[in-house]
Amino acid sequence: MQPLYLNRLKEEIGSHEWKWQPDTVYWGGGTPSLLDPADLKMIHDQIPGRPWLEATLETSPGTVTPEKAEGWRRAGIDRVSLGVQSFIEPEIRRTGRKHTAEVVAAEVRMLKQAGIRKINVDLIAGLAEQTPESWKISLNRLLDLEVDHASIYMLEVDEESRLGKEITLGGTRYGAMDVPSEARITEFYETAVELLKSAGLNRYEISNFALPGHESIHNLKYWQRKPYRGFGVDAHSFDGIERIANTDSLPEYLEKTDPVVDRSMAKPDEERYFLGLRLTEGIPAQDAPVTRAEEEGLLERSEGRLRLTPRGVLLSNEVFEEFIA
Repeated sequence: MQPLYLNRLKEEIGSHEWKWQPDTVYWGGGTPSLLDPADLKMIHDQIPGRPWLEATLETSPGTVTPEKAEGWRRAGIDRVSLGVQSFIEPEIRRTGRKHTAEVVAAEVRMLKQAGIRKINVDLIAGLAEQTPESWKISLNRLLDLEVDHASIYMLEVDEESRLGKEITLGGTRYGAMDVPSEARITEFYETAVELLKSAGLNRYEISNFALPGHESIHNLKYWQRKPYRGFGVDAHSFDGIERIANTDSLPEYLEKTDPVVDRSMAKPDEERYFLGLRLTEGIPAQDAPVTRAEEEGLLERSEGRLRLTPRGVLLSNEVFEEFIA
């Protein structure tokens, strides 16, 4: 199936009429690090603009080798994002992953030795069995890696999922009893903000932290409403006017000449708030209405900018709801 998908992906990119030249590339979704570096290069040859300002590859720990890291660099990858989630083995096993802290450390060394020095590490606050002590261990192990970027995601449980329903009912299946409370998850996040800041990794977006000048150029485009073009199954695009979605069905993607299944007009008056306010720098305060969130201290105005307050960051979804019609 992989060769069929890669050929279809190559066709989709090759037939695209570029109205602007891309300056970043991002490989995400699934585990793109399982691809042969030669296949990455084949796809990259279809994309104009190289050398790009940034080319990121998402990886799962346990899939990096010295040969792959070197091949990725030759293919144009200069940034890697590792979906670590946790450095504590019982927590890792509950996520279905099999890596260890030692594996992650070894793979970070491989990437750096190959010349890929822009590295992000993801952690999740709120995993089953996570404690304040284990969370601090994970954070300190992240800092020991001396990476330039970190992403901290607070666990969000879908109320309609099996785990969500079990938590609502007060049950014990699916690890429901072992998931930390919302208050505890908030504490984990605040601990991460403080500890990462002390190491020079400043929060520039709700979930993202970086050394100065090492922010993800590609991801900033989403929050700044800049155009991007997605290719492949379930890929999404934004051309400045429309938001476009590809089919999420692999058979349909392989069979259809045009994989686009949805187009909708963007809503800039709403999006400037629920996207732009995710950034620590906020948005221009000019013409921004005074809202309940501002009156309740969740938003603040200073130096001509409108920003989330520290409390507003923790209640950001409630804030954003005010700006959605």
